Amino acid sequence: MLGLPRSTEVNRRVAKEKLYQNAALTSQTREMIKDQIVSVFWRNKLADSTMAISAGETVAEIQIFEIQLRQRELDKRVLPAIAKAIPYKILFILVFGDEAQAWIEAAGVFYNTDWRPLDGFTLRFEGLNLDAVYENLARQISGGRLETDGDIEEAVDRDKQRQKLERDIATLEKKLLREKQFNKQVELNGELKRKRAELEGTK
Repeated sequence: MLGLPRSTEVNRRVAKEKLYQNAALTSQTREMIKDQIVSVFWRNKLADSTMAISAGETVAEIQIFEIQLRQRELDKRVLPAIAKAIPYKILFILVFGDEAQAWIEAAGVFYNTDWRPLDGFTLRFEGLNLDAVYENLARQISGGRLETDGDIEEAVDRDKQRQKLERDIATLEKKLLREKQFNKQVELNGELKRKRAELEGTK
């Protein structure tokens, strides 16, 4: 599906029981995995031993896990729980029917693509080492929320700031629509303008 070298292929099914053993999962998360996931496959291992690329300073290997779903979404608590159980960076490919979606973690935040048809689902694996490959994947999958260059952690911090401002603006817009007092409307409108200008400054 991703067009990676055959040398990277693992294609091994991961028993859900193994995830339960290796992760400190709450009973609720275990139930989510049981109810929402059909199966988990370890599809590829990207490492200096499986392809012509050097290990990075922080990324020694990238594992690619394909997760077959029972429905078109997965509770957002599940992937972080699985990621904690595995001591390597993971690219998750969620599959439901004839569609797929990629998920990846960057600086503690998970990013994802939209659902796309399985036929032709691709990602670019680019970089001089695995650090660069992983960062480039995160930038692709973020859908433009992370800048194309510079420090990835700083890019994630700026994205968090933007998301908070977007939430604040949405809240202020709702308050402004409900507010009846003119003086309060003026005050809210001024705050809304400041937040919008601040958001524009982060882009």
